[in-house]
Amino acid sequence: MTEPLRVTVWNEFRHEKEHESVRSVYPEGIHKTIAGAMEKAGFRVRTATLDEPMHGLTPDVLEGTDVLIWWGHMAHHEVSDDIVAAVHARVLDGMGLVVLHSGHFSKIFKRLMGTSCDLKWREAGERERIWAIDPSHPIAAGLGQYIELPHEEMYGEHFDIPAPDELVFVSWFQGGEVFRSGCVFHRGRGKIFYFRPGHETFPTYHREDIQRVIANGVRYVAPSDTAKPVYGNVKPIEVLPESH
Repeated sequence: MTEPLRVTVWNEFRHEKEHESVRSVYPEGIHKTIAGAMEKAGFRVRTATLDEPMHGLTPDVLEGTDVLIWWGHMAHHEVSDDIVAAVHARVLDGMGLVVLHSGHFSKIFKRLMGTSCDLKWREAGERERIWAIDPSHPIAAGLGQYIELPHEEMYGEHFDIPAPDELVFVSWFQGGEVFRSGCVFHRGRGKIFYFRPGHETFPTYHREDIQRVIANGVRYVAPSDTAKPVYGNVKPIEVLPESH
């Protein structure tokens, strides 16, 4: 029997403590809502938050994580550079990473992208339509042509990221903007899935279709059973002729 994927859901857990408008939507924290959905999807789940020692991402936790889900917003600057380096190393070694919503500005996502990851934004509670532009992609499995959210924060192009290796979703907003909202990147042996929706004052992560996308993303970026690359000086596989 295959062991369930080991998933760690990381969240700043600051908005929920400081803002009633967020606490009323996610009383136990965004991470708990996402973690509950991932448990229902069949994963073995733990959570970690910013104010825990080492942000909850100790060497043992990272080593025991197949896929890390990341939500951050108001305290990106408080994340330790040492922890960012440790997460970065794990991704290059094969750990999957799912970055949600405002995690586009997190230190780890910017380090992996190598760009500013900046964008346009507007908080107007407008309608968002998330189109599956690659309906055959495993991350879009079980969905219709699009997901429609009645109220969300707008993110608009240009999104300053490298061209995605795989583009799964594109969003349209009521105000007219569009956005690359479901992007897959390959870094080292690891894969990263960025998924746009999830502003903290809206109940987006309570929706089954959004939870399905996140669970699909976890499965897709999970480590694959491939040989670890060998670097540095090596002996020849074949017999070389004597040098002259």
